[in-house]
Amino acid sequence: MLRRPSAATLVDALWPRATTAQGLVRAVILVVGFSALMAVSARVAIPLPFTPVPFTLQPLGLLLTGALLGSRLGALALLAYLAEGLAGLPVFSAGRSAWTPVPPVGLPLILGPTAGYLFVYPIVAFVVGWLVEHGWGRQVGRTLVAMAIGMALVYLGGALWLARFVGVELALAQGVLPFVLWDAIKVGIAAAVLPSGWALLGRRAG
Repeated sequence: MLRRPSAATLVDALWPRATTAQGLVRAVILVVGFSALMAVSARVAIPLPFTPVPFTLQPLGLLLTGALLGSRLGALALLAYLAEGLAGLPVFSAGRSAWTPVPPVGLPLILGPTAGYLFVYPIVAFVVGWLVEHGWGRQVGRTLVAMAIGMALVYLGGALWLARFVGVELALAQGVLPFVLWDAIKVGIAAAVLPSGWALLGRRAG
């Protein structure tokens, strides 16, 4: 049975939780701050000619958000990120909002071919955060598995939605396969950050 450590995430260890008003302030700062991290990561967007799905740093920001904040705050940060886009802020890939028309269909981005990736973000943050909270963020192997599970959920949500527009085969060819190598690098980076952070904290405490 998975047990949750007292300091479940690196953020908990660096900035402990509180049950007072300070705890609410802490939560708001973290949620808003990490939603801004997602917006910044979305600015790095490279369109690809053979797919409506751009290459972005959003998956890296997503995995780190869940892992560093944990399940509850991680999911809230991604819900805040989606809410910012729905409010018309240019926080999605290449500085677009939820209502920016996307080619070739001309639908708003939040209803277009790539919307499935966005819809699944809060779920991914929650799952990755939950795994990390229960000890899957301190050893490289387990952390790598947690991040890979999160990335697989991103692909699942994105491809299922994309398949509504282009069919299952093209959804895999356009929404999954071109990104596996690059996303594997992001997974590796995210998986290295957590154990390294815990090791650094351990050395400082010692």
